[in-house]
Amino acid sequence: MLTDVEDLKILDGSFTGIAPGLLALLLRFLLNTLIIWIIIRFFYYPKSQRRDYFTTFMLISISIFLMVFLLGSVKIKVGFALGLFAIFGIIRYRTEQIPIREMTYMFTIIAISVINALTENESWAALLVTNAIFIISIWILESAKNLKHTSCKIILYDKIELIIPDRKQELVADLEKRTGLKIKDLEIGHIDFIKDSAYVKIYYETSADQINTIDGMIKPH
Repeated sequence: MLTDVEDLKILDGSFTGIAPGLLALLLRFLLNTLIIWIIIRFFYYPKSQRRDYFTTFMLISISIFLMVFLLGSVKIKVGFALGLFAIFGIIRYRTEQIPIREMTYMFTIIAISVINALTENESWAALLVTNAIFIISIWILESAKNLKHTSCKIILYDKIELIIPDRKQELVADLEKRTGLKIKDLEIGHIDFIKDSAYVKIYYETSADQINTIDGMIKPH
């Protein structure tokens, strides 16, 4: 039977073994969640207004952080992190392909979560600086007001007689009149002489704040 002194030693050893790891988990989790929330709430959401991606990004961050942190004792550090990028790089949701902006934020969120989970305990200063660099970089890029954005649309066009190169100006004028857009350039795609139609891809300039996730959609899925 253990004596009271031995019991105290066991309890003391268990607390000293568990408490530091639990404290590190909680502190890193709070830091990671705060950083991801700031990025999504103040940089991503104001332009996209997509609450579904807001929730998705937060849950991805929480899942990745906890999975990487709790598996950190296994010798898979870099390989596991790169494997996560490879897995998410080939993901396509069945209902909708992820737009490029959402994919970029997803990779950024994964990177931040992996960094916050795998950085050694003694590197808190480097960890804080790294997170600050992420936030500052996103803030600079998202707040650039003088950047122009060229969007594109794919149009099924019916006036097939205007698609020849010699009548390009007439084609542009007709498309601008019918779409209300200032067209910078266009490309002619598939031509169907039986149905007298052709696919025309138009490029037009919009402000950096305007985001259209279905510009390249030809027809509803």
